[in-house]
Amino acid sequence: MPKHPISAAAAAATMVCLMAFGATPSSAALRQAPAVPAGFVPGPCPKPAEPIEALSTAKCGFLEVPENRTRAGSRTIKLPVAVIPATAPKSGQVPVVFMAGGPGGDTFDDIPFLVDSGLNRDRDLIIMAQRGNLYGQPNLACPEIDRHNAKAGSLRYDSEAHKRSLLGAVKQCRDRLAAEGVDLAAYNSTENASDFADLRTALGLKEWNVYGYSYGSNLAMTYMREHPQGIRAVAIDSLSPSNLTRLPVTWPSYEEGIKAIADACAAQPACKSRYPDVVGTLNEQVRKLEAQPLTLTASPPKGGAPVEVDIDGGALVNVLVANAVWPVDVPAALDELSRGRTERFAKARAAESVQPVGMTAHGLTQSVVCAEWAPGTSESDVLNAGRKAFPDWPDTVLAQGPQLPFEHDVCRIWNVPDRSATQRVVTESTIPTLIIHGTFDLKTGANLAKEAARTLPNSTSVLVPGIGHWVVPQSPCAQQVLASFLNDPNAPDTGCVAGLTPKPFTITPK
Repeated sequence: MPKHPISAAAAAATMVCLMAFGATPSSAALRQAPAVPAGFVPGPCPKPAEPIEALSTAKCGFLEVPENRTRAGSRTIKLPVAVIPATAPKSGQVPVVFMAGGPGGDTFDDIPFLVDSGLNRDRDLIIMAQRGNLYGQPNLACPEIDRHNAKAGSLRYDSEAHKRSLLGAVKQCRDRLAAEGVDLAAYNSTENASDFADLRTALGLKEWNVYGYSYGSNLAMTYMREHPQGIRAVAIDSLSPSNLTRLPVTWPSYEEGIKAIADACAAQPACKSRYPDVVGTLNEQVRKLEAQPLTLTASPPKGGAPVEVDIDGGALVNVLVANAVWPVDVPAALDELSRGRTERFAKARAAESVQPVGMTAHGLTQSVVCAEWAPGTSESDVLNAGRKAFPDWPDTVLAQGPQLPFEHDVCRIWNVPDRSATQRVVTESTIPTLIIHGTFDLKTGANLAKEAARTLPNSTSVLVPGIGHWVVPQSPCAQQVLASFLNDPNAPDTGCVAGLTPKPFTITPK
């Protein structure tokens, strides 16, 4: 799900607001802070560069928690919190707390999507940025990695130049955060889950509902496993189950999503006639571009100076998994590419060069991935999973899992303890659970949701046709189902799902 567009100037303004909110200049103070019991301290709301209307009526502050609960005397860190009031409150409605995806994305940037989806229509919506995220203290942003990403669009995806630049940026960020006193091993899903348990208690809530998507579903399942007290109901969207999430799973998820798009196209006569072999066209273009990459000049979709971009097989794969081309446009975009029309993919690749600096907490991302998703897997495991999913693709494409290139090398630099034994645990729970997934999800395949449901006997599963990653903001039906579930977790109304079909695919002239 794309975020609101943010210009470079707006990103700079965000950093100024971040300093005003108190996140940036706190490293020395944090090193000296003694550990204290978790507590909520009221304070001003964050002031993003693009104002978020819902924050104008919110009650905000910080949750203060120990950085590492396993270490005596661990310093205190601060997590920003906003309680957004219901627009049409009803007596007795239990609030809902949101767990964002990522890990490491700006949680507050998700608020407009949540409000538009009706999450606070009749109940309060509680937002807390996960530890290390934007507006928190400390903020585990890595401008070094952002600057690498800005130039990576001009590099071959599986090249030594790309690898060297990425690893150099990762080392610089890790060294800086460690020098600032950040305990990188403490930024994990167990601590994240404990933060949310502490938040409920600190806010004085007897119970609440939980809604999480993508990594937030992983976190929600960790939370319901380790801190079931006070959870009324859990809704998880675009699942990344904690026991199944590891680096090689990216390839079967990608295969499942691409096949679903191709099958849906084949079920629509106009699409089938115009694009008779979507998977075949994708396979052909991946092989062709990996053998003969295109070097182009393109302007970012939202404007800006033209930049040089490289489109090889790996870049093509990642543009699709990042939803830079919407699923409804995928058959047309691949057909255009096969005919030498590169505009869609070139613009999508150029967009990577203008992403704002400092908005993503790459430190949290890497601490979770390297402690929980990478251990026990190897480069060969990723490659073999790719070969099984796409046997006709070159190894140079399949060696790098989508969106996580050179991750085993990255993790050797990041060097955090292996937490896979703690985290890769099946969540078994009778808490009422709603499982929502989209058929066109290229990041977390729908089969992951089916597996998770096996040990959640009081769960209701909803598969929404024609929707990609993060279903609720994209589907009015999913919004209705979620609202019904929150009102009655034991008997949600899923009737709107019956008969749903994907929207018509884009058809372009030959």
